[in-house]
Amino acid sequence: MFNCCGRRYDYRPIDLAFQPSGFGVRHVQTLLLFFGLTVAYALRVNLSVAIVAMVDKSSKSDFDHFDWNEQTKSVILSSFFWGYVVTQIPAGQLAQRVGAKVLLLFSLGICSTLAVLTPLFAHLGDDKLVITLRIVQGLSQGFIFPSTHTLLSKWAPVSERGRLGTYCYAGAQFGTVIMLASSGFLASSSIGWPGIFYVSGAAGIAWTVAWFFFGGNSPVEHGSISAEERDFIESSLGNQDHSKKIITPWKAIFTSAPMIALTIAHCSHNWGFWTLLTEMPTFMKNVLDLDIKSNALLSSLPYLVMWVLSMVFSPISDFLINRQYLSRVTSRKLFNTIGLWIPMGALLGLAFVPKGEIDLAVALLTMAVGINSATYLGFQVNHIDLAPNHAGTMMGITNCAANIMSIIAPLLVGLVLQDATDPVQWRTVFYIAAGIYFFGNLVFIVLGKADIQPWNEPRPDKKDDDNEAAMPNNQNTTERADYVD
Repeated sequence: MFNCCGRRYDYRPIDLAFQPSGFGVRHVQTLLLFFGLTVAYALRVNLSVAIVAMVDKSSKSDFDHFDWNEQTKSVILSSFFWGYVVTQIPAGQLAQRVGAKVLLLFSLGICSTLAVLTPLFAHLGDDKLVITLRIVQGLSQGFIFPSTHTLLSKWAPVSERGRLGTYCYAGAQFGTVIMLASSGFLASSSIGWPGIFYVSGAAGIAWTVAWFFFGGNSPVEHGSISAEERDFIESSLGNQDHSKKIITPWKAIFTSAPMIALTIAHCSHNWGFWTLLTEMPTFMKNVLDLDIKSNALLSSLPYLVMWVLSMVFSPISDFLINRQYLSRVTSRKLFNTIGLWIPMGALLGLAFVPKGEIDLAVALLTMAVGINSATYLGFQVNHIDLAPNHAGTMMGITNCAANIMSIIAPLLVGLVLQDATDPVQWRTVFYIAAGIYFFGNLVFIVLGKADIQPWNEPRPDKKDDDNEAAMPNNQNTTERADYVD
């Protein structure tokens, strides 16, 4: 039997009656990864709220305040992604070679330590040292998702993969909610805005200690797992044959119309998502006149809704496809449309909200972010639809391109916002994001597909072609999945 990468799996029959009951080591790994992603996203977004207090000279606190204009703030907020995009593609290979456990340990350990040092760097070097620090944090976090995915592939049994994977990656939205909700209280407390970095950094360091002692690369390497649970996981996943590999068809991938549509949709999503994530606290303070506590709480609300709706949209999509009410491609385009065009409408509405209409503005922001979670059932899973053999590589390509948008979007906001209190200038920011949402989804509707592309199948090299010719006819089809370039 073969997996989605064209490699051989030797599965043994699984008797679910012998599935270990109770809370096992695999669940401990999932819980650790959940909190790991919680910490990772807290470290990623902590500056979005902290920077509001860092530049607020009207505050009577004794902590440092900085004379950063909107362009400087946008550079600082986008600098994380300068490093993040660099390590996206090579991270997966490195996780396989040195082990995902140690890679994840150093990744979050370095990022957490630098978070604790952020107030000192800001005090000593102002914006330049902070930008450098954020770049290094981005470089370290670029390894997190590939490492997490590698660990899930070894720890999550086939029968539990969906549940364990969902529980694990839910930490990303949970971390965003926790950080945005708590930052306002920390900034207005006795420890001030530096406390935002101290608390999130300390949480990350505490996680690395727990991960060092309780994390594991695989069931085989974990010392405290029971033989019963280890056998259950290994029986489910089977034995992978790495003796042959598939060469990536780079030209076919980059010239594929559905792949181009997928990339554009991914880029458009990231533009709007990170524009709102990085700039929402500033908008709430300067346009809605919300204090730092209310700002942080209301900034976290859209991401809480996004987390909840992601759990709602997924079973609906599966139900529609499994019951054949919608074809797979129609479902992908429908949910992508829900996830991009409804937020587009919310952004257009937000552009015309009168100053002082706080409830309406928060409702529209919540809609713009929360319903965006429908894209998880749109472009986000389309890589596997198009080419399961190359889905990992394709995700690396589109995620790299999309995170370049995460760099450009805040920079453009800084150019547009000469006066952060001017609703007219914010209107331009929302127009741009809405237009990109519209274009990205339109391309996906026109060019997007959900059937396996011809270039998914590995091409035989000359040696394998000769071997195939020598095989009996009834063996050719069986062995084709093992061919390499």
